[in-house]
Amino acid sequence: MAAGVILLMLLLILGSTSAEDFYGDSISFLKPHKEPDGVIKVAFHHRRNGRNNCVQPSTFTCEACTSFDNSIVMHTDQDNTGQGRWCQSDRLTVANVLVNVSYISLSNTGCCWATNDDIKTNWTTYAHLDLRTRSDTEALNNCPVTTTVSSLRVHQNCFSNIHLLAYDPDGDHVKCHLSADAAVHNNITLNENTCTLEKTGQVSVGVYVFELMLEDFPTNNISLSYANGTSTYWENSDENAFPLCKLKLQFLLEILPSLPNCELGHVQPKFLDPTPKHGSVLHAAVGDKLVLHAKAQAHRATIDDFQVSGPHTMNKEFSDGEHGKAELNLTWTPQRSDAYRAVPVCFTAETNESQSEMRCVVVMVSKPSSFHGRKTAVTCTANQMTVAIARSTLPDVDVNYLSLNEPSCLVTHNATHIIGSTLFSNCGTTIEDEEKYIFFRNQIQPLRNPLKIVSRRKTVKIEFSCQFPKTASISSNYNAEKSDYIFSDSRFDSFSYSFDVYTDGNFTNKVQPIAYPVQVEFLQNIYLGLRAESELANVSLFLDSCRATPDDNPDNVDFYDLVTEGCVKDPSLRVKTVDKLSYHLEFQAFRFGGDNDQVYITCTVLMCDVNDPLSRCAMGCLNEQFRRRRRAAGMRTSIQSLTQGPFQFVNEAVPSGAVHHNNSEVKIADAEMTQADVRKNTVMVDVMEKSDTTMPDSGETELSGRRMEIKEMLSTNISTMVFGSACALSVVVSAVVVAYYARKSKGDDQKPLLVS
Repeated sequence: MAAGVILLMLLLILGSTSAEDFYGDSISFLKPHKEPDGVIKVAFHHRRNGRNNCVQPSTFTCEACTSFDNSIVMHTDQDNTGQGRWCQSDRLTVANVLVNVSYISLSNTGCCWATNDDIKTNWTTYAHLDLRTRSDTEALNNCPVTTTVSSLRVHQNCFSNIHLLAYDPDGDHVKCHLSADAAVHNNITLNENTCTLEKTGQVSVGVYVFELMLEDFPTNNISLSYANGTSTYWENSDENAFPLCKLKLQFLLEILPSLPNCELGHVQPKFLDPTPKHGSVLHAAVGDKLVLHAKAQAHRATIDDFQVSGPHTMNKEFSDGEHGKAELNLTWTPQRSDAYRAVPVCFTAETNESQSEMRCVVVMVSKPSSFHGRKTAVTCTANQMTVAIARSTLPDVDVNYLSLNEPSCLVTHNATHIIGSTLFSNCGTTIEDEEKYIFFRNQIQPLRNPLKIVSRRKTVKIEFSCQFPKTASISSNYNAEKSDYIFSDSRFDSFSYSFDVYTDGNFTNKVQPIAYPVQVEFLQNIYLGLRAESELANVSLFLDSCRATPDDNPDNVDFYDLVTEGCVKDPSLRVKTVDKLSYHLEFQAFRFGGDNDQVYITCTVLMCDVNDPLSRCAMGCLNEQFRRRRRAAGMRTSIQSLTQGPFQFVNEAVPSGAVHHNNSEVKIADAEMTQADVRKNTVMVDVMEKSDTTMPDSGETELSGRRMEIKEMLSTNISTMVFGSACALSVVVSAVVVAYYARKSKGDDQKPLLVS
């Protein structure tokens, strides 16, 4: 009996321990729809965050609901390091509501929050959804989409802004505010319009609870219709207007002790291209595999995992590489139940010491036709895009009255396919220059027939685009949302960059591959040519930076900048813009200190829209003040890195002393200068000039002749006096010159970088 009581107490203790594991949660609604039997089905996913136990079922209450259909609770993500730092689960619930109900309110309570400084124990999940039909979409309202990863961490001195996901599928304005019973935190505020946590002062180390309410407001005046046919007017200018949806987002934020260095990529992982930017909207189709790729780097820490918040059927693959880099591949194939769903996906890169920023995207799932992927094709070339659609995929469409954006650009067809083709500069094709890509967009649409007043044929609106990533690859896709037929297809292609070494300043003869490593001497000019291979009419190449390193790793701690943020840094460098797609670079050879006899040059370039006055290309050279402001604002652009080298220095004896070059006398460093003269932990570039003229072999003869002349001068008293005065003056001048160059040489030796 006593043993049974002890066992029961142990079970109660274990149960209470696992219950004190709540890290937060979120709700994501699927698009509500009306059934023929007069019932409205409202489906939603409930994601729950915790530490060790995330699969506890949650029971929602709803006064207007007639029944609930619950799926089993599924793990979506958990800590794979064995430390049990986080976990997340997902459960799909379908609420059945009578058609005459105008809204539903869902709630769920539980215990207990994980140990926190706000001394919060119980938690409450809440959601409210308006079920009247909107006049602008002729459908029920879509709620905002939001979520977070399970465990959010930020260092005390590195906390600036935390961007939360707040996306609305209907295009409504989303506002965020703290819930009525939320804890208030010193020096942390919430930007209600951007849904961003901002630090306004010193914050304390600890674990804090955040409970936010997200609300959506249409941007235009609309009517809301009831099932009985009556309607009410919703005015967007009414400050007291009730939101059409309210969602509660809950999460913990752990503030860690300060770091000695807050630079991203040092201890805190930083994301690298091609990681999607925060708030990106991706598109997927039922039955098609979506691949999301992310990459991060931390030079002074090890990235051991990525934390992910996504659907439970999403697969996660983690891999680590050299130089502190790690990669994440997320693959997901939407099912029929996911059609028309807006799916939030968030992720962070994790180390034992720190965490990257949280990035979140939204995946919009479309429902394709049964012919998807088998009878459509999109093709992108250097200056043209073409879409071909099998006619069998578009039944009841009048193929004789289809055009592109400009009605004069008719869509052609044959017995099997409908074909739309255009140059990037014709037929109303639009160009968009975004952070990572340049897009060329057009669409197939119905051509109005002036002889027809009515139409009995189905219409179609198929958007298609060519997407030029600035990392030198090409893809294309088209989408036909809100039309009778929906398709999705893609094609990848590429264009290239060239980075060549030339033999002289004419830039006509390239150094052949068999000549590598390229042999150079000090003060010899090096000639490089950069070019983008593209026939696009509206893009230009921009040289963002060039960096020299002693090996082919551009992230080497020993480096020397030639160009930074479009600004020339090396005084010997001359950059010439040949045309909008090519550059010529010319600079004098240099080398790194120590045993390094090779130099690699890595340049980063990017493509821009020539007609965009706000593009990175149009900005040109950015000074240090602007760069700090740009980093603070989070501005980034995607770039392509090109490496050339190695350049190898010819080992030859260089005499100490003074030599002449370009009619100027240059002091050469003493050949016996030791490594101790070089500043510790500083890159040293040895610049030694080689004389344009060779010292003559007849130097001894010439010197002997001068000695004879001196003897003759000394044979007379007058000559002796003149020579003595000149000699004394010469000694004084020589002393001044020697002192000057001694000070100059010492100052030069103390410079962290010596350039020619």
